[in-house]
Amino acid sequence: MVRKVKVAATQMSCSGDIDENIRKAETLVREAAAQGAQIILLQELFETPYFCQKEKSDYYAYATELEHNKAVNHFKAVAKELQVVLPISFYEKKNYARYNSLAVIDADGTVLGKYRKSHIPDGPGYEEKFYFNPGDTGFKVWNTRYAKIGVGVCWDQWYPEAARVMSLMGAEILFYPTAIGSEPQDGSIDSKDHWQTCMLGHAAANLIPVVASNRIGEETDEESSINFYGSSFIAGPQGNKIVEAGRDEQTVLVSEFDLDALEVGRIEWGIFRDRRPELYRLIASYDGDLTF
Repeated sequence: MVRKVKVAATQMSCSGDIDENIRKAETLVREAAAQGAQIILLQELFETPYFCQKEKSDYYAYATELEHNKAVNHFKAVAKELQVVLPISFYEKKNYARYNSLAVIDADGTVLGKYRKSHIPDGPGYEEKFYFNPGDTGFKVWNTRYAKIGVGVCWDQWYPEAARVMSLMGAEILFYPTAIGSEPQDGSIDSKDHWQTCMLGHAAANLIPVVASNRIGEETDEESSINFYGSSFIAGPQGNKIVEAGRDEQTVLVSEFDLDALEVGRIEWGIFRDRRPELYRLIASYDGDLTF
C-alpha cells in the first residue's frame, strides 16, 4: 500500500481589506489545488494586516467567534468544492477571551476542530500579549482525509517540545502558519535563517515533513514598520529544504510525500524506540529544578 499526499505552502501580502485578502488567499488555494495539492497552508492571520505591531484596543474588533468568522466560513465551501484540507488561521473571540486560533477544515468542508496558539510572543513590533490569551487547547493533531497532521502557529515553531508532542501524537506532517519579518527596533537583525533552521530541526529530529507559510510585504503602523520576508518552505524528513519561496514573491509551493515510506523510515531509524521519557522530567520545569 502506498499513501501519497501533496502539500502546499502559500505566501502573499495582506491589506486592510478583509474581503480582498480572502479573495487573494482563495486564488492561491485554487492555484495549489490545480497543481494537485491536497493539504494547503495559508499564513497566520491572513484576513487582516498584522495588527500586533502596536497596542491598540480598536483592533480587538477584528476578533470573531469561530462560527461567525468570515474566512473560516468562506473556506469551508472552497475546501468542499476542491476536496482539499485547509488549516485556517483566525483571531478568535470567546466571551471576554481572545485567542490566536486555527480551524482545521477537512476535504468535505467540515471543521474538525480548532487549536489555540500556545506560545504568545511579546516584543517591539510583535505585541501579541496585548491581543491574545495563552492558548488552552494543548497541542493537537487531526485525522484529515489525506494525512494525520499537526499544526502550530508562528511562535510555536521555535519550540521543539511542540513539534515532538505532535509527533508523539502521531502527526505525519507538521504545518506552521507564520507572520515574521524585520525587527522594528533594530533593522540590522535578519532572523530568516534562524527561523528556518529551527523548523528544519523539527523535521530532522522527528523525521517528519514540515510546511511553513509566511507573509510578504511591508506593513506600517504609525512609526513601526515590518518587512515580512516570506521565504516560505517545505522541508523533508531529514531537515532538507525541498522547495523555498523568495522574500517578496506571491507564490505557491507544492511537494509530494509517501506517508507509508516515511513511517517505515521513522520506525527503522529508531529515534522513537530509543526515547527515555522517564529521564525528561526537567523539561516540565521553568528552571531545571523539580526539587521544591
